[in-house]
Amino acid sequence: MIFYIIKRILYMVPILFGVSLLVFSMLYLIPGDPARMMLGQSASPEAVEQLRNKLGFNDPFIVQYGSWLLDILKGDLGTSITMRIPVTSFLIPKLINTLILSAGGLIICVVIGIGVGVVAALRKYSWFDRIIMFLAQFGANTPGFWLAITLMWIFSIKLGWLPSSGMYDVRTGDTFTGLVEHLILPSFATATVSLAVIARLTRSSLIEVLNAEFIKTFRANGISESKIIGKHAFRNILAPLINMIGLQIGYLLGGALFVEVVFNWPGIGSQIYASITSQDLPMVQAGVLFIAISFVVVNLINDIIIASLNPRLKN
Repeated sequence: MIFYIIKRILYMVPILFGVSLLVFSMLYLIPGDPARMMLGQSASPEAVEQLRNKLGFNDPFIVQYGSWLLDILKGDLGTSITMRIPVTSFLIPKLINTLILSAGGLIICVVIGIGVGVVAALRKYSWFDRIIMFLAQFGANTPGFWLAITLMWIFSIKLGWLPSSGMYDVRTGDTFTGLVEHLILPSFATATVSLAVIARLTRSSLIEVLNAEFIKTFRANGISESKIIGKHAFRNILAPLINMIGLQIGYLLGGALFVEVVFNWPGIGSQIYASITSQDLPMVQAGVLFIAISFVVVNLINDIIIASLNPRLKN
């Protein structure tokens, strides 16, 4: 198992290297001159050129990338152009907020998705099954930002049941109750597509297992249906289910970026959006890098969990 973990970590190295190369290339893809943005539009061409030389913007691409990567390995992600503060210390709390939102979405899609999928499998081809699969098909094709706006309009503006923006109530402060209330709508908006995918996978996998010969043997031996489903059938769909959940965590991280903007959630997604509009390149680069690294780490953990459930996958 230890050898497998080491091998998976080594596989991450070229992936992270490629991610860092793409993130750094944003310097050349985004229009505008970073030196000009730092000094302002009124700065003289001489001052801009002097700052470009000082920051190494006139160096060859490979030299700039090597210097930037070395700073990244030291934990230095640069300084924000607009706020003049270290990017790392500013973005880490934002990343934590995004992880909280993604965790809320994960809980919703796992609990409801698996629960609904199991019930639909046990009542296959019933009206309940057809309705659930229709809703799952609809949810899987619904854009997260559109659903976020719809949920906000219904439950915040029209019904007034839940808050429409922010992470805490400014009147009560940073309380757990306030966090949960503000988390419900963006979590549902983030989780809808993943919930639909997990529900459909749970249903199809469970139906297939329940039709297997070994399940028929258990039934013939008089084993109760609840024990067959809970102990034997569900265990056989656990590995593909965990694999899909791991993939959906990455989707939740990506989907949360758009939902954050709609609900004004103070996460890394809303910060990336604000940094793009203000052309704060170091902040954009660091934000994208944080999300990419989080996705890679989540997939590593997912692979390790699956390997622990199925030793044959460790080779």
